Amino acid sequence: MTDLKQFIRDVADFPQPGIVFRDIAPLLRSHFEPTIDAMSGLLTAGEWGRIDAVAGIESRGFMLGAALALKHGKGFVPIRKKGKLPPPVVSIPYQLEYGEGVLEMQQGSGRLLLIDDVLATGGTLAAAADLCLAAGYQVDALGVLIDLNLIKDFRWESQPARTVIRY
Repeated sequence: MTDLKQFIRDVADFPQPGIVFRDIAPLLRSHFEPTIDAMSGLLTAGEWGRIDAVAGIESRGFMLGAALALKHGKGFVPIRKKGKLPPPVVSIPYQLEYGEGVLEMQQGSGRLLLIDDVLATGGTLAAAADLCLAAGYQVDALGVLIDLNLIKDFRWESQPARTVIRY
């Protein structure tokens, strides 16, 4: 398997001073299919069989989540920033590494795989998982492309975040 990490570009001081942004655009441009294949491997065939849909967190989680949903014949559930989905929605505030935000999603039901691109402090992923519960879903698994390893052994309700690339 190709070392996907080599295609991730580090951008210093973006989006603000002191932050190193992991730019996955070069990875997706040159190795999108191997990236989705690697993320598919985060779940076993049996686990995929129990998942009803993939939920992707705006914005880069959309690309990954939608591709995974398509590959496995599952539905896709968007988790968006405040004001981007038509009502009715369920909302939850959360802390970012460099600010605050609000995530929203429409109500539903079923078993989800929750996908995001990067796990940094865990705030976005935990808030999105809590939001899924509040909206009526069950979160069966958490997956991320990149774990920045800023927190050791991240867990949400005893579930680890499964990851492809670890820093």
